[in-house]
Amino acid sequence: MAYQAQSDPLPLREDASGALRVGESRVLFELVIRAFQDGATPESIVQRYPTLSLSDVYAVVAHYLRHRDEVEAYLLERERLAGEILERAEGLHGDLGEIRARLLARRRS
Repeated sequence: MAYQAQSDPLPLREDASGALRVGESRVLFELVIRAFQDGATPESIVQRYPTLSLSDVYAVVAHYLRHRDEVEAYLLERERLAGEILERAEGLHGDLGEIRARLLARRRS
């Protein structure tokens, strides 16, 4: 009997904000890929994020390796959006580091 290879669907899902999550977890796709780019193995990524399954991490890493340009474009867009959100938050609340410093100074006095 010959082995019948099957193609599994990519374990990524888009949440309400448009972010990609891995498998059934809440872990962001970009966190897994950035960890892999930083030298983490799929096993160590699962140790870092225990809600992930090892097979899902291998699947998204394989996807990244096959579609590097598209994934890099997605990651750059996510970084751009994060920068916009940070700018908006700083515009509304000022420099959060400054607020933290004032709160710590109050605590000490």
